[in-house]
Amino acid sequence: MTVLVTGAAGFIGSHVAHALLARGDTVVAFDNLDPYYDVVLKEARLARLTAKPGFTFERVNIADRTAVDEAIRRHPKITRIVHLAAQAGVRYSLTHPHVYAETNVVGHLAVVEASRRLARLDHFVFASSSSVYGANTKLPFSIDDPVDKPISIYAASKRAGEMIGHTYSHLYGIPQTGLRFFTVYGPWGRPDMAAFIFTRKILAGEPIPLFNNGDMRRDFTYVDDTVRGVLGCLDHPPSGPGTPFRLYNIGNHRSEPLRRLVEIIEASVGRKATIELLPMQTGDVRETFADIEATRRDFGFEPTTPIDVGIPRFVEWYRCHYNV
Repeated sequence: MTVLVTGAAGFIGSHVAHALLARGDTVVAFDNLDPYYDVVLKEARLARLTAKPGFTFERVNIADRTAVDEAIRRHPKITRIVHLAAQAGVRYSLTHPHVYAETNVVGHLAVVEASRRLARLDHFVFASSSSVYGANTKLPFSIDDPVDKPISIYAASKRAGEMIGHTYSHLYGIPQTGLRFFTVYGPWGRPDMAAFIFTRKILAGEPIPLFNNGDMRRDFTYVDDTVRGVLGCLDHPPSGPGTPFRLYNIGNHRSEPLRRLVEIIEASVGRKATIELLPMQTGDVRETFADIEATRRDFGFEPTTPIDVGIPRFVEWYRCHYNV
């Protein structure tokens, strides 16, 4: 099976590509190595993949529809797609809104439209986000909850991707599944995420920012659990009557206090944190919590890694990778 993975130099994308190769699939990878965060880290992730048999890399900006069309034409044997390329970050979207429209809306549309030219596309899986739940207060967040009131440009752009996916499934019968990821962390993680920021700052003796005066909770999901969810979903395309389109939550089904995350990092690095309490940031939410019953039912998703296990693994990777 040949799988296209977009965003393959990214955090989740690189892990998904590794898992696909490990089970014997062929992987075609798209990425443009965008400088939103450390390109050296992205190149290091990519270097671990390029030496593996069955892996092909194409440097492609998904917002360039001509480039996407041409790249997909070069790989007519693609039968499944895991579309993870996106502009991430809630806070960055407040100051760079056009980037989110270009990548998460125009780019998403370009990949879906180009996929129609493939002779046999079994399943198109794409990344959405828990951010689409906006300021919903009913917990845990269910895929049946209303998501028509986003509170950040990032959330709006990811919701737009879901709507584009549904439309293409309805019009052209493309089996598509959107996965709403909940705060993924782990080795090779993103430098703009809390686990990475807190680890770096505590080791450097710098204060760490806790927004909403630290009264925050997140459904932290370890990357290996996330990847198992992605592959489980990929192997179970929507079937039955009606539009072949589904949405699922990929979370740990545990809402953890942010201060608990800090405590585990402190224990892992052997240092106490200096904490800077700050007000809630615009576009942010106080709590996330994934209802994963549908995900369990339909493809057996079961996260197994609590933050007490996952965070020490991340810290160990961080110290080794950065020689700290």
